[in-house]
Amino acid sequence: SKFVNDKWMISNGFLNDVQEHKPWWWNIKVQKLNLSAPLILLPEVSCQKAIEILQEKGYDQAPVVAESGLILGMVTLSNTLSSVLAGNAEFSDPVTKVTYDQFSKIGLEDSLGKLSCILENDHFAIVVLEQMQFSGNGSSFMKQMVLGVVTAMDLLTFVNRNDKK
Repeated sequence: SKFVNDKWMISNGFLNDVQEHKPWWWNIKVQKLNLSAPLILLPEVSCQKAIEILQEKGYDQAPVVAESGLILGMVTLSNTLSSVLAGNAEFSDPVTKVTYDQFSKIGLEDSLGKLSCILENDHFAIVVLEQMQFSGNGSSFMKQMVLGVVTAMDLLTFVNRNDKK
């Protein structure tokens, strides 16, 4: 079960360090990956437009974020194309119809070890920055900003590049 699985506990923030023989990169922070700013789609973008944008810009995936800043999920080029071809979505449907709403988030201050645990089960993690925002009446709330999308290939490239130094 999950509560006795150390990797699940790490990726969900319940444990910090459990690996006895950690690789050299285990405690390095996610911010060291130097990820490029992500392409973000608003929820009203059509499936057809999403396909065009992703192909034109050379992206495989993009977060779908409401104008309020709420992260709705992730859309992938392959899932969008296969959904349309299978008849599960129309080109004219909003991209939210083909958006994955199950995703993991990670912060810049989290470790690459935690990221590694997440990427064992997920294809990607959305890198977020939480910031406190205040409204005119003085009430506050935490808002998340998407800073990037990180994949196992990003982690592997970082490790491989720095392993050779």
